Amino acid sequence: MEYKESYTVELKREINADFKKEIIAFANSDDGEIFVGVDRDGTAVGVDNAERVMEQISNMIRDGIRPDLTAYTSINEEEDNGKAVIKVNVLRGAKRPYHLTDKGLKPNGVFIRHGVSSVPATDELIREMLRESDGTAFDRSRCLNQELTFSYAEQYFAAMKLPFGDSNKRTLNLIDSDGYYTNTALLLSDQCEHNIKCAVYEGTGKTKFKMRKEFFGSVLKQMDEAYDLLSLNNNLNSTITGLRRTDHPDYPPYALREALLNAIVHRDYDYSGSTLINIYDDRIEFVSLGGLVKGLTIQDVMSGISQSRNPVLANVFYRLELIESYGTGIRRIIESYEDHPEKPSFAPAPASFVVTLPKMSRYEEDGMSDTEKILTAIEKKGQISRKEIEGILGVSKYPAIRAVNELLAENKIIKTGAGPAVRYRLQK
Repeated sequence: MEYKESYTVELKREINADFKKEIIAFANSDDGEIFVGVDRDGTAVGVDNAERVMEQISNMIRDGIRPDLTAYTSINEEEDNGKAVIKVNVLRGAKRPYHLTDKGLKPNGVFIRHGVSSVPATDELIREMLRESDGTAFDRSRCLNQELTFSYAEQYFAAMKLPFGDSNKRTLNLIDSDGYYTNTALLLSDQCEHNIKCAVYEGTGKTKFKMRKEFFGSVLKQMDEAYDLLSLNNNLNSTITGLRRTDHPDYPPYALREALLNAIVHRDYDYSGSTLINIYDDRIEFVSLGGLVKGLTIQDVMSGISQSRNPVLANVFYRLELIESYGTGIRRIIESYEDHPEKPSFAPAPASFVVTLPKMSRYEEDGMSDTEKILTAIEKKGQISRKEIEGILGVSKYPAIRAVNELLAENKIIKTGAGPAVRYRLQK
């Protein structure tokens, strides 16, 4: 038989330290054959103990290569001019990238075929193979970094009285069926590669910074630290009517919480950029990377229809009682502004999604009287209800009614409808 090395053929006089690399390279590329007992010049020299060599190769494949490659390989003995030659057939595997067990998913552990040589794969090629074999869902794919720790996540789960052992990680799909950490595990780990950047600006534009903060580590840690900063910038204002004092924040805490969770759970982690939070004097913007999931429109999202981009991560947050159910976050943000004239805005773009929360106490800061606040709100919106007036003034039913009656008596506004359908408009 004639032997010649090529892209699909490797010749080995005997088994050496590179033998597993050759097998991995063919499994990661386009099939191949390895002949043991053949010199580089194509001369068959044979092996002394074919059975022992075949067993040695089998052990290498089973113990030295991951994921399991046994189903994609075959080992056979052939005779060439009375000499025993071992032929190893390697098929392109379905769970690429295959790698050396002791090296992991790194260039020094992953190999591909290049010409007649087996060479280390680049980080980008490893990521590409992961995407091809695991599908497009980022959070279910095998993580490139398999050396993860979970100190913050363990504390968080313990505080919620939830177990977080290896079996629980498998149930949560943080560890896949082959024993690999998934990208969701990476997001929850202390080694998470993504971060949140927060900027506090002076005024309503980006010309001057008051403060910048960056949050790293587990997304659970980033979430807690970002929410603490949001809470520090959510001032509590007071309105005193007679003997009664009513406190109301700049932003509904529930809206801040849901906007933050939405930015973390639903962003596209295939992008390496940061999740952004911009705090201005009159609003807060949450900018998460990745537009709407394909097939959804902004009308669908506003109606409560949801298709999670990261279902594994969303399930973890559900188990931790951070989100109640899919598709309710945006709707509840809207509901938290129900009695306020200015509403949150949601701006999807091809590569981003921006949630903007308006400051609820702007009217108080403008130094306007209660009646001026009502008139300004009606002018902006066209008509408002009594409940909305209560929200604008930060008062209960009866102080709101007094302010409304004052405007009615001055013939500055008119009342339309009856019962719950009552609305107030400007007098023309």
